[in-house]
Amino acid sequence: MKNYCFSSESVCAGHPDKVCDAVADAILDALLEQDPATRCACEVTAEPGAMHIMGEITTRAKIDYIETARKVIRKIGYTKDEYGFTDKADITCSLHSQSPDIAQGVDSAFDRTGDIGAGDQGIMFGYATDESPNLMPLAIELAHALTARLTEVREKGILKYLRPDGKAQVTVEYKDGKPSRVSAVVVSAQHDPDVSMEQLRSDIIENVVKPVIPAHFLDSETKYFINPTGRFVLGGPAGDTGLTGRKLIVDTYGGASRHGGGAFSGKDATKVDRTASYMARYIAKHVVAAGLASRCELQLGYAIGVAEPVSLFVDTFGTGKIDEEELAARIRATFPLRPAAMIEKL
Repeated sequence: MKNYCFSSESVCAGHPDKVCDAVADAILDALLEQDPATRCACEVTAEPGAMHIMGEITTRAKIDYIETARKVIRKIGYTKDEYGFTDKADITCSLHSQSPDIAQGVDSAFDRTGDIGAGDQGIMFGYATDESPNLMPLAIELAHALTARLTEVREKGILKYLRPDGKAQVTVEYKDGKPSRVSAVVVSAQHDPDVSMEQLRSDIIENVVKPVIPAHFLDSETKYFINPTGRFVLGGPAGDTGLTGRKLIVDTYGGASRHGGGAFSGKDATKVDRTASYMARYIAKHVVAAGLASRCELQLGYAIGVAEPVSLFVDTFGTGKIDEEELAARIRATFPLRPAAMIEKL
């Protein structure tokens, strides 16, 4: 299709799943600060008034897991009892060490003595496109900008009635394969109970949408859906149970690229779900920035305990300036793809 519409969504830090992602990553950061050799696969779930931290962690670090979680919840903004979920929530932990069966494959790779092996089997994708300055798909770029602005106007007190949860979705219309306009904007913002929908919708358009989306993408036919269901007072983990790793498309390319299924948050760098996905993005950006293609998607495949990837696939969607087989060979010769080498590079 040359003429089509494509939509992507983003969520605020107060979204229940993102709260869990943030806690998992804060725990990982605290562990790595004390012990860079930490192995961590931390999972978090949250519900009204409660949070549970679980996973496989092997480390010499000593941290207060519960207080680390409370600091994240406070930073996000869940500090008032009427929110139904706050930094005073009942937080529990059940953590155990990484399986020795997995650890032995990571500690010494099957195919390279002295190297580390991939922490699991799996496929990882990286993507880049020239349709935005960050080489990200335009729809997800704009959706992220909207949720960032929602947070900004709340934290700065520009819109004092906003609460931490929120979502945004942007639909971009393409003509001849290029972004031409924004056809629809969806914003759902958590709010205090006493604000009218008329005021909220006007405020969001004037203070969030218009400052973020370039004017040349908006026109008289652009549709705005601001809190389309109306009231959104109860949000965050009080409104919907949260869990790490449930916003994979928000964390990557908004659906514009394929996804291998692995989440990022709470995982140390030996987990190729995270490191190989970052490296694939890094490589795809270089391909597009170098003018070798307008779009590039890269897939890496790994086997648990094996350092070298079992596969590398490149797709430039017909925009490449050189043959894709040659491009793949250049990538293998130029970029580190073994876990230890990726960790050092990144």
